[in-house]
Amino acid sequence: MVDKELSWRYAEDFAAETPAIQSARRHALELGIDPISPGVGAQIAVLAAASATHSILEIGTGTGVSGLWLLSGAPEATLTSLDREFEHQQLARAAFAEADVPANRIRLITGRAAEVLPRMTDAAYDLVLVDGDPAELLDDVEHALRIVRRGGLVLVPHALWRGRVADPAQRDETVADFRALLGTIAESTAIAASLSTSGDGLLQIVKTAE
Repeated sequence: MVDKELSWRYAEDFAAETPAIQSARRHALELGIDPISPGVGAQIAVLAAASATHSILEIGTGTGVSGLWLLSGAPEATLTSLDREFEHQQLARAAFAEADVPANRIRLITGRAAEVLPRMTDAAYDLVLVDGDPAELLDDVEHALRIVRRGGLVLVPHALWRGRVADPAQRDETVADFRALLGTIAESTAIAASLSTSGDGLLQIVKTAE
């Protein structure tokens, strides 16, 4: 039988990161932020490219790792990104500049997703990436499904939360939040969904009905 851990590492190493993404990742780790893995980054870039994405909403800017990956797949798209930490967004802005992303294609909003998302227009985005506070996960995904257009993508990285979601012995609040989301998604008839094991999980949702 193929060693799954070996295959996982091989897939992660297959994803090549640009210097700008590498720099953003270093800053994230220095700040204690858990950025998406290179494998997840490559996957969301492919999804953004395949879905002809023009408008992206990101919940959780971090230092720009996921935003840069998304824009690598959709180089003509505009990115709106939310984060409660202004310092993190300043580092992300520098990362976008290092990658030569035009400033007029980036809109950074500092604030809590719970306060910003309710004011956002229905069906206004092609792709929404949800990587904010796990305690607000269900609400964030609910808003994301309202905000994304029909046929659009909602992506949730860390969906297996460091391998803990699949372990019945793990019962902390973050694991419970992700399990609750996965259970809700599995029961919905308004979407098509898939759970990838890339990184520590990537939940992929396509909105199929209003």
